[in-house]
Amino acid sequence: MGLLDRLEVVSRERRLKVARAVLYLAQGTFGECDSEVDVLHWSRYNCFLLYQMGTFSAFLELLHMEIDNSQACSSALRKPAISIADSTELRVLLSVMYLLVENIRLERETDSCRWRTARETFRTELSFSMHNEEPFALLLFSMVTKFCSGLAPHFPIKKVLLLLWKVVMFTLGGFEHLQVLKVQKRAELGLPPLAEDSIQVVKSMRAASPPSYTLDLGESQLAPPPSKLRGRRGSRRQLLTKQDSLDIYNERDLFKTEEPATEEEEESAGDGERTLDGELDLLEQDPLVPPPPSQASLSAERVAFPKGLPWAPKVRQKDIEHFLEMSRNKFIGFTLGQDTDTLVGLPRPIHESVKTLKQHKYISIADVQIKNEEDLEKCPMSLGEEVVPETPCEILYQGMLYSLPQYMIALLKILLAAAPTSKAKTDSINILADVLPEEMPITVLQSMKLGIDVNRHKEIIVKSISALLLLLLKHFKLNHIYQFEYVSQHLVFANCIPLILKFFNQNILSYITAKNSISVLDYPCCTIQDLPELTTESLEAGDNNQFCWRNLFSCINLLRLLNKLTKWKHSRTMMLVVFKSAPILKRALKVKQAMLQLYVLKLLKIQTKYLGRQWRKSNMKTMSAIYQKVRHRMNDDWAYGNDIDARPWDFQAEECTLRTNIEAFNSRRYDKPQDSEFSPVDNCLQSVLGQRLDLPEDFHYSYELWLEREVFSQPICWEELLQNH
Repeated sequence: MGLLDRLEVVSRERRLKVARAVLYLAQGTFGECDSEVDVLHWSRYNCFLLYQMGTFSAFLELLHMEIDNSQACSSALRKPAISIADSTELRVLLSVMYLLVENIRLERETDSCRWRTARETFRTELSFSMHNEEPFALLLFSMVTKFCSGLAPHFPIKKVLLLLWKVVMFTLGGFEHLQVLKVQKRAELGLPPLAEDSIQVVKSMRAASPPSYTLDLGESQLAPPPSKLRGRRGSRRQLLTKQDSLDIYNERDLFKTEEPATEEEEESAGDGERTLDGELDLLEQDPLVPPPPSQASLSAERVAFPKGLPWAPKVRQKDIEHFLEMSRNKFIGFTLGQDTDTLVGLPRPIHESVKTLKQHKYISIADVQIKNEEDLEKCPMSLGEEVVPETPCEILYQGMLYSLPQYMIALLKILLAAAPTSKAKTDSINILADVLPEEMPITVLQSMKLGIDVNRHKEIIVKSISALLLLLLKHFKLNHIYQFEYVSQHLVFANCIPLILKFFNQNILSYITAKNSISVLDYPCCTIQDLPELTTESLEAGDNNQFCWRNLFSCINLLRLLNKLTKWKHSRTMMLVVFKSAPILKRALKVKQAMLQLYVLKLLKIQTKYLGRQWRKSNMKTMSAIYQKVRHRMNDDWAYGNDIDARPWDFQAEECTLRTNIEAFNSRRYDKPQDSEFSPVDNCLQSVLGQRLDLPEDFHYSYELWLEREVFSQPICWEELLQNH
């Protein structure tokens, strides 16, 4: 309580000293602990205690003061090089808030009732507007846009993004909570339960060996000379054995590289790089080549295959209608529109087919929401006004709605600057303001340490942005499909698809096995043990981990994000084809991790029909992997390209229709008319200005914030005003 009282002093230095003391408490009073377990225990205990004493609210006020500190902004703008010293106060405040959010967010069975209550209170406090202020996530989003616009280059953007991700995860819920919400929502809408839990299915999947490119192309394109026809049976047996090797689970080496790509693969990859970014360096096409496995080792490595396919097949209503339309045209000569029950005149096998399709029919929550939206657009008077529940997700969307394009552009700008394939350009934003020291390193050891720190810094930024975007998309999709489509469309317009492909246009194996961390400097290890003397040899050796979980997590998130943006969108699938994503994605299959492989195969599956017969012929092992691991759509002609959707229709019209539907949804739900169009208009200036307006009781709390946002920050075009009047 004494520390909190002293946070309100006028002196900035004294406030910083007290904030550091609170940070020491939040970090677990490590000076009095003997082990890492003790530090983590007291960090958690102290964070609950600090929250119950009102520390978060006090630090929120200080954060507002620092954000509005024009002196710090102007001094940072004048400096030729910004360093870690320019953001000291902000970093201390954000660190305390991060520790509070992260420690309180994590649930444990041993938590007392008081702690559980505190957790729910804190979640509510972060989710909803308190004292007419915006939710905390929106404040952090405004910090991101302010940083990207160049008005506040000293903001510690890594800490801001990490805190923003954790706040969204705490207030809206993580992936497992999303699955629970999805089950509940389907039950509310009267839809049948899900056939399986996707998280559990992916967990039980096992990685396949990556495809070897040379054998695929060589066997399919080179015909044997007549003199060798006698040995053809043997070579065919060898081909089949190699074909099976895709499905052989090799547990000994997690990241076994395969043979190098062929010339054709290299050429197409080069085209893709030039299409994505002319300045990208060519990838190293010469990974370490292991000796080819012998037949004995192949049979020794073989493991029993899982029985059946991992996913239950799905069929959309649209697929059944399309199948019946084709059948009726073929056998009867006319169609019955959307009628899927009348089967008169159709042969018996068609009856059986329709029955099977209906057994696997899947109605998504999105289908129901789109249908409801169409009904509300058609009959606004008879159906009345829609009742929208005030969930944390709905409140966040309402707050983000009008600035959402700026938020998405800002996040993608930072992601581009943090991507390992990005070149340092003069006009790009400086994301290293909170990692570069005041004095640049002068020894080799200091330079190595700073290099590792910079790479780690970038990896954490990529991790937090990828997880944040994926969480937002998944929650908005569950809340309302058009909220999801609105965010997706702005991501696509901001070039998110080529940006993610550019990210993967590197040696992904090297990225996932990167060792950009110094274990002895990690918290809480560094607070307990005496730090050993760092040497260039110890830094080069790195830690003992075989791969970097952080980078693997980022890669999977970005692939899932790409899947979300392109699923059922033919115009965006064509973008994948145009940017020559197939060789880039195929290289990512070298990583032997089941979840990453699944999302790569999904992205390859949706564009297979556009890649041509030669590509399919040359990549049969990849096609087999798609068949084995990706969910089947009963009459989806993905492997042959005969589908009506594969024809080059006007894909621009698809995006325009979607945009019209999104604008109609946002206008109907969020643009509330002030008065009825039939009410008389008061044109008298004195009577209009003399009207009394009923303001909320707590309006005076946020009056200055309202003035800044609604009046001072809005540009006024005086010339246009004079022309109109």
